[in-house]
Amino acid sequence: MYLDANIPEGPLEEKWINYRSKMNLVAPNNKRRINIIVVGSGLAGASAAATLGELGYNVKCFTFHDSARRAHSIAAQGGINAAKNYQNDGDSVYRLFYDTIKGGDYRSREANVYRLAEVSTEIIDQCVAQGVPFAREYGGLLANRSFGGVQVSRTFYARGQTGQQLLLGAYQALARQTSLGTVQMYPRHEMLDLVVIDGKARGIIARNLLTGALERHAAHCVVMATGGYGNVYYLSTNAMGCNVTAAWRAVKRGALMANPCYVQIHPTCIPVSGDYQSKLTLMSESLRNDGRVWVPKKKEDVEAIRNGQLKPTQLSEEDRDYFLERRYPAFGNLVPRDVASRASKAMCDEGHGVNISGLAVYLDFADAIKRYGQSEAGSRGISSPDEDTIMRLGEGVIEKRYGNLFEMYEKITGEDPYKTPMKIYPAIHYTMGGLWVDYNLETNIPGLFALGECNFSDHGANRLGASALMQGLADGYFIIPYTIGQFLSGEIRTPAIDPDLSEFKEAERDTRTRLERLMNVNGSQSVESFHRRLGLTMWDFCGMSRSAEGLTNAKEVVRSLRDEFWNDVYVPGKSDQFNPELEKAARVADFMELGEMMIEDAKHREESCGGHFREEYQTGEGEALRNDDDFAYVAAWQWLDGKDSILHKEALHFDNVELKTRSYK
Repeated sequence: MYLDANIPEGPLEEKWINYRSKMNLVAPNNKRRINIIVVGSGLAGASAAATLGELGYNVKCFTFHDSARRAHSIAAQGGINAAKNYQNDGDSVYRLFYDTIKGGDYRSREANVYRLAEVSTEIIDQCVAQGVPFAREYGGLLANRSFGGVQVSRTFYARGQTGQQLLLGAYQALARQTSLGTVQMYPRHEMLDLVVIDGKARGIIARNLLTGALERHAAHCVVMATGGYGNVYYLSTNAMGCNVTAAWRAVKRGALMANPCYVQIHPTCIPVSGDYQSKLTLMSESLRNDGRVWVPKKKEDVEAIRNGQLKPTQLSEEDRDYFLERRYPAFGNLVPRDVASRASKAMCDEGHGVNISGLAVYLDFADAIKRYGQSEAGSRGISSPDEDTIMRLGEGVIEKRYGNLFEMYEKITGEDPYKTPMKIYPAIHYTMGGLWVDYNLETNIPGLFALGECNFSDHGANRLGASALMQGLADGYFIIPYTIGQFLSGEIRTPAIDPDLSEFKEAERDTRTRLERLMNVNGSQSVESFHRRLGLTMWDFCGMSRSAEGLTNAKEVVRSLRDEFWNDVYVPGKSDQFNPELEKAARVADFMELGEMMIEDAKHREESCGGHFREEYQTGEGEALRNDDDFAYVAAWQWLDGKDSILHKEALHFDNVELKTRSYK
């Protein structure tokens, strides 16, 4: 299968503006006759549905939540990037483009990434106009802070609630279109199949989660904005409801899954505290602006801290190893997430982990509190302040910046991060892989589009912090409203799609059969137990570190687990009623198939890049060792049930950046 990315001709900086000016359009009178389905109501889905409705299309928007406001985008904390250069520190569209390409370890498509950087400046203006309460400087200008992998301040934020505030802005736009009748909302509906007619995506089969009824919904095209698949690992920072089912149903209908092994390992997560946990909690990367990451240098100090005989605050500076600052002096604590995560893992593997399990490092704010306290005292005219005054004033500054994050940490751990360093450890957070899309954000199935984290397009092998919100809103507000016209301009003579067509009936029958099969296993093990075992296998063998031997073993384990699942899972209740266990069973079944594909992708990619770290391919200093001669391509996989998937390749060309080994030293 030849994968045409449909990248426009011309210089990189002119591709989008020229393409946008010449692409096919749908006239306003014709838009009223076009129906669009949007699956997902997070930042990408809500912004797309609202904008397409504003343009005059008839939009149906589906979410499995009770409200669009409950989408997982609300959990994003630290900020959203934009190349505004408000700090006058040397930022530019090109620098954001370059940082993103480099941060992704040169495994993303240049044209898509440059467009993302270009559009980023418009997103902030849009959100400010919606009333998003971004943090501001003393004089009223929008504030910025730094995130990992960059040397400028380009991240706009609303304390540690940026995702929530941005989603509320998108939700307001969506609610307006709902009131005007251009968008029809379907809450508590989950997409369980894609309907393809004559090779084109023409609708979905959705399950009403309150009644259990299966429904057919037809449209001229389908836009998917259903997020990532991090919960394949069971323990992740994702909400427990996050899943891959909608995207995987598209894969089962022929869509390609690109780079599925590329997952984000976030370095600042609250460590696992016990087997009872079902999810993990993230501490925003923004904390690394002011927090310093360290471990004790001496093993005897590590043991004393673990046994409660020594407090971290009692350890002298010379007995601390600020290992990120030591290993990466140019970027220090603000190295990219994959780099920081591997460094933390390495320290813990060497026996320097500071909690009982040995899987934690410190994130310490003592220096920042003191620094801000002295500055604040000076600004208030307090001469020769005592230490208590300095600490009190400094804590006040930190509270304004990160107060809700500190409060969250204390509620979960019972420790006051103002007084003692936070404990953090890497965890699964985001997924860079996703449905393969071209420059138009269209999959290999005509009429099926994928936005935000659901697609693979912009982050390569590692995502820089504060870029997820940027991509979701760029795709929804400023890209898909244009590019969808390339497909729909050829559909203006196509009448409304009939949901009683045989393809819809067949898809509904397939869905019903799958659900009934789950109900009829009537085994002895819970869905949760299978999900936990799958997640542990994925984390151990396809997580922070991978090897050929481990991946080979993991594939057999997952296949065996999948067989066991279909022979011994127990799903209570009935399929034609409210049944959360059935919802989860269907999702875990899809996770098992996806997990196998992720392992296959990780095994075939015989190199290390970004978050994909193969133990066999590393430098003498333990850094990722890429193989650009053999693996500078997008790996797009076609699922074959019961057999190994088929690999299709899209070559990546780098005409505007030099391919070189990443260095943050």
